[in-house]
Amino acid sequence: MKHPSSRAFFAYWDSQRGHAPAPERSDIEPGAIRELLGDIFVLSCDAAAGYPFRVAGTRLSALLGRDLKGESLPGLFGGDSRRECEDILGVVADESLALVAGVTSSSPAGAVAHLELLLLPFAPRLHTPLTMTGLLAPLGPRSAGDIGALRLTTWRTLGRQSRRLRPRVLRKWEVARGLMVYEGMR
Repeated sequence: MKHPSSRAFFAYWDSQRGHAPAPERSDIEPGAIRELLGDIFVLSCDAAAGYPFRVAGTRLSALLGRDLKGESLPGLFGGDSRRECEDILGVVADESLALVAGVTSSSPAGAVAHLELLLLPFAPRLHTPLTMTGLLAPLGPRSAGDIGALRLTTWRTLGRQSRRLRPRVLRKWEVARGLMVYEGMR
């Protein structure tokens, strides 16, 4: 991760999840990340609705020149990157993986802006809609409304917690005319 806000938010998210794949939404305390809230957003994990913003920070809204609540995150991307953005959002939601992506944008004047997108899942809970959080921050100085359609350039997942599998104890049950049956095998 290149942006200091991305590194700080990921470190906080990682500390809050402990040994779980992702923390619950209630585990994230806004007061602990007060200085990052302007760049942070929360998305609804509703692919049919286009992963709409539930909450978007003030710096992020100012960067894009409008209030983002209810807008689709993939809708901010140009046609060629929109499908790939939907795919990576699906990976974060379905696999509970953290993901960081490089994003570029061209302003109407032709200036290219480089941004960093961090996507972090929340643990699913019964009877509550699935959500994820994230952060979108420019990697250089940008003025308000200077950002056009976004384009995904690179992305990678941020590790996966190892799954500890219990060793299976195999026990031979019976030998019948050359056929062995082992308990626990398919």
